[in-house]
Amino acid sequence: MIVDPHVHVWLNDPAFPWPTETANPPSEDRSAEMLLELMDAHGIERTVLVQVISYRWDNSYVVDCVKRYPDRLMGVGRINPEDPAAADHLSAWVEGGGIHGVRLSPAVGEAGDWFTNDELMDPVFARAEALKVPLLLLTRPPRLEDLARRLEKYPDLDVVIDHMADCEPDDLAGRKILTDLSRFERVYVKISHTWSISNQAYPWADTHPLAEAVYQAFGAQRIMWGTDWPVCLGKAEYGQTLAVVRDEMKFIAEQDLEWVLGKTALRLWSFND
Repeated sequence: MIVDPHVHVWLNDPAFPWPTETANPPSEDRSAEMLLELMDAHGIERTVLVQVISYRWDNSYVVDCVKRYPDRLMGVGRINPEDPAAADHLSAWVEGGGIHGVRLSPAVGEAGDWFTNDELMDPVFARAEALKVPLLLLTRPPRLEDLARRLEKYPDLDVVIDHMADCEPDDLAGRKILTDLSRFERVYVKISHTWSISNQAYPWADTHPLAEAVYQAFGAQRIMWGTDWPVCLGKAEYGQTLAVVRDEMKFIAEQDLEWVLGKTALRLWSFND
C-alpha cells in the first residue's frame, strides 16, 4: 500500500471562504476530487491532507473532504500558535472529527520566536500528546534546536519534521542538527521536497546524500516520502515525487521501501477501513 502523507487541497467556494487576511488566495482549485484522480492514476491508495496556509486556522474544507472520503483521506489542521486558546482549538478540531494532527510553521528569526514561548507552546504540545495526534513541524534546521529542548518534556508525542527541514544539500551543520533528532524515538522525518532544495534536474541527485543520511539515522520505520502536491508542480510532476524515492534512491533497501512508501505513515494515521 502506498500512502502519501503530505498534500494540500483547496476550493474557491463560498461554503469555505478565504479569511480576510489572505490577500491573494489561489485562483485555481485543487480539490479533493482532482487529488483522487491523481492518486488512482499513480497507485496511491491513501493520502493525508495538510491544511494549506491560505485558509489560515479554518480547517473546514479539510474536514469536509475527510468526511466525504474517509477510506482514502485523513487530515492535519492548523491552529493559531500565538492564540493562548490554541490548545483548546486543537481539541475542538480533533474531537469534532476530521482532523488527526496539527502543523506548526515557526520561521527562523524573530517572526518565529513564538515557538520558544513556553506559555504558548507547552499547552499545545501537551494537548497533542494527550489527544494522541502527531505534531508536524515546517521549519529550517536552526529552529530544530528549540524543538529538541522541548521534546524532553513530551516523550509520548509523535513529531514529524516536514521536508527534511528544507536543509540545503551542502548544509552539513544543518544536516547534523536534523539527524541528531533521531535520539528521540517518536520523531519522524519526511524525505520530501528534494525537488525544492535541489540545484539539479530530476532525480535531484544532489539531495540524495541528505536523504540517505536521514535514512541511516532514523531508519525506514521513521521516515516517509510525500508529494507536497500541488506545491510541487512548479518544479516536479506529481508522479516524479513518488518515482524519485521508489526508483531513484538506490540506497533504500528493497525491504524498507514498504515502510518509506506507506507503513511508516500508517503508524501515525490509521485510516477508516
